Amino acid sequence: MRLVELILDETMALTGIDAISLVEHPAIEEDFIALKSERVEFAAQDNEKRILMGAALVPNKPIYRVNGEEEFYVYFSQDTIRKASEMFFQKANQNNATLEHEVEINGLTVVESWIIEDEVHDKSKKYGFELPVGTWMVSMKVNNPEIWDGFVKTGKVKGFSIEGYFVDKMNFAKQEMERLEEQEAALLLSQIVAIIKKDGRKKGGKRMELESYSDYPQAVRNNAKRGIVLNEKNGNKCATPVGKVRAQQLAQGKPVSVETITRMYSYLSRAEEYYNENDTTACGTISYLLWGGLAAKRWAESKLKELGKL
Repeated sequence: MRLVELILDETMALTGIDAISLVEHPAIEEDFIALKSERVEFAAQDNEKRILMGAALVPNKPIYRVNGEEEFYVYFSQDTIRKASEMFFQKANQNNATLEHEVEINGLTVVESWIIEDEVHDKSKKYGFELPVGTWMVSMKVNNPEIWDGFVKTGKVKGFSIEGYFVDKMNFAKQEMERLEEQEAALLLSQIVAIIKKDGRKKGGKRMELESYSDYPQAVRNNAKRGIVLNEKNGNKCATPVGKVRAQQLAQGKPVSVETITRMYSYLSRAEEYYNENDTTACGTISYLLWGGLAAKRWAESKLKELGKL
């Protein structure tokens, strides 16, 4: 069954966790516990604090999902969980709560939040939780008697479940790589237009010619060829036309202009984070290879320094 890593798309305003839901069957399979106050001197009796404590997100834990007829699992990394927990408060969503992801409910507030840093000495251990490092823990105050009496005390809800907006890391990488390629294409086009305009203003002068180089190592050609083969196996769905043209150019050992070398270095430097040598179906990996991969980045950097362009 497919396993999908969910990440934050920080370019979108809606990304992150909008609310925490009280549910009967938490996706992370961790129940919360209800905390009661200790007797205090001025109190005639024990009063319930009405605070729920539990795990909101557990790192690297597969969570079953169904989308139409497709069944798959999703998971969150420690880094994504930490960022999501921080953004939850930055967006002031601590008062947002729902019941079974269906009904908005009032009177609930997240009053405590932390990431487990130590499995042995973490506060969660005191309350009987056995959770890994990187887990996001929350304590929620329930000032809604109907919810407390009708759902918490009766056991109709047993844990937390987050709701919000995340993206499939693989699809995001593909879109991000295409966006980077489009940026590079736009920059290159603007440079070509500027050169043409400058050249057109010359009267009777010698036409300007673009310097080009083809002394990149064989590893660059091999990477481009490998990217082409992998993309064909993947239905040619990765990369924009610019990336595909660049791959053919490099695979055939054709010369590239200084402007193209500059674009290669810029693109490969930013796109490197989406490359995973162990995942040859990911568009981030394929697109990076189409542009010549790490060998091309190193060559482009060396060439630009040699030419005094970097």
